[in-house]
Amino acid sequence: MRRLMIALVLTTVSATAVQAAPAMPKRDAFAAAIAARHDRTVQDLRDWIALPTIAAMGMNVKEGPEYMRKLALDAGFQQAKVIESGGVPAVLAMLDAGAPVTLGIYMMYDVKHYDPAEWSSPPLEGRLVDRPGVGQVIVGRGAVNQKGPQTAFLAALQAFKATGRKLPVNLVLIAEGEEEIASTNLPNVVANPEVAAVLKKTIGIIGASALQNSEGTAGISLGAKGAVEFQLIVGGETSDRYPKADVHSSVHARVESPAWRLVKALDTLVADDGHTPAIDGWFENVQPLTPRQKEIIANGLKGTSEAEAKAAVGVGRWINDEDYQTSSERLVSQPTVNIQGLVSGYMGPGGKTVLPGRAEAKLEFRLVPNMTRAEAEAKLKAHLLKRGFSDVQVVVSGGYGPNQTDETAALVKAQQRTLDKQGIPYRLIVRNAGSWPGAIFNGAPLNLPTGQFGLSRGNGAHAPNEWYLIRSANPKVAGIDEATLAWVDLLYEVAAAGGKKK
Repeated sequence: MRRLMIALVLTTVSATAVQAAPAMPKRDAFAAAIAARHDRTVQDLRDWIALPTIAAMGMNVKEGPEYMRKLALDAGFQQAKVIESGGVPAVLAMLDAGAPVTLGIYMMYDVKHYDPAEWSSPPLEGRLVDRPGVGQVIVGRGAVNQKGPQTAFLAALQAFKATGRKLPVNLVLIAEGEEEIASTNLPNVVANPEVAAVLKKTIGIIGASALQNSEGTAGISLGAKGAVEFQLIVGGETSDRYPKADVHSSVHARVESPAWRLVKALDTLVADDGHTPAIDGWFENVQPLTPRQKEIIANGLKGTSEAEAKAAVGVGRWINDEDYQTSSERLVSQPTVNIQGLVSGYMGPGGKTVLPGRAEAKLEFRLVPNMTRAEAEAKLKAHLLKRGFSDVQVVVSGGYGPNQTDETAALVKAQQRTLDKQGIPYRLIVRNAGSWPGAIFNGAPLNLPTGQFGLSRGNGAHAPNEWYLIRSANPKVAGIDEATLAWVDLLYEVAAAGGKKK
């Protein structure tokens, strides 16, 4: 689940004195090689979009990792293998450039569901269209989350091949096919002795994203909320109080309703305001924002439009009519209990006079430091049992805790140097309101710095008409070629870190 809904809590950072990176030889040659390969890069992205792996549906769970493996080998990784996870397989790839510094790269090759009827063009076509005021974009499921940004990274490696240059860093790539179901089996992959051994050698783990805004200001993410996806189920399968299937609604006079029971259980999870979590002990380990984090948020709001922020999510006011600063602090600091969907009984036109035999709610938690997945799951179950809801089945499908990296980490400083040297303004992101499984690398036993990097922009993750920018109408905003060159720049700056993790 990604994780692309970036917290609107950013601040422009000034250049600081930094360690000089190894000079990039003939940067213009890289730019020329990238431009010459533009059509092939776009076609690579279109081909990848055409092969959706959807873990929740069991779609392309064999084809997806094999395709990812081939993409890695084609980009220049000397080794790439499929790693069994207990679910959808992962891919481990290694590129040994004989360098003193090794960088970890995280990728996802899976995507969210899609309904073609909701799209302006077929979601697997990867159609190139002109977006007014933005430029040429590619429309397709996975375009921005995350196949477009990841294609830019792979194209950067192709540029090294085309120019005959050796990479300034070694690379370890770990790619999973279950990110969109909260990385259910990624911990198993990282615990694999072979995977753990190579990851421990890295300076940190970074994922590809599209972090520029419409004005060209880039983002440097310092963390992300954690996520836990689960279902609450009530019905004949959970208790003999309920029918095994839908029955005539007249029997509700003496037969209990799974739907009403589920509603009652759900109502205990939040306060009467409808949004404040009310699970027993929920805020016990929540770490408040630091003064520095509040400063970052405040500085980041300068020069931005609150009206645009509201329009982006289609609302006219924030919770409690809070001001922009307060609501922005809430966005990154508040753990949430969200209902994604409710499923029960007859959903067609008109009525059907049935008593549903089953009711299910699909929910997710968003977690902040210092909460954990295990804590959240345990507190949910204890909360329900305490209130007599032993007939409400809890099924946790996946999840992980929050991740956080200090702004002084070498991986963060490398991103700052990359943007400083090209004169690109950037902002620190205190914490993504969306999620990615950085905690699995950020926490024990690896304890690695994590982050996300990438120029260009896009929108529509998890929604119809998802798009990623290919050719920008605004020279301050990167298209896919400029995003590719930024990755080349970053690899040289990571090499300058000299193996330091903190």
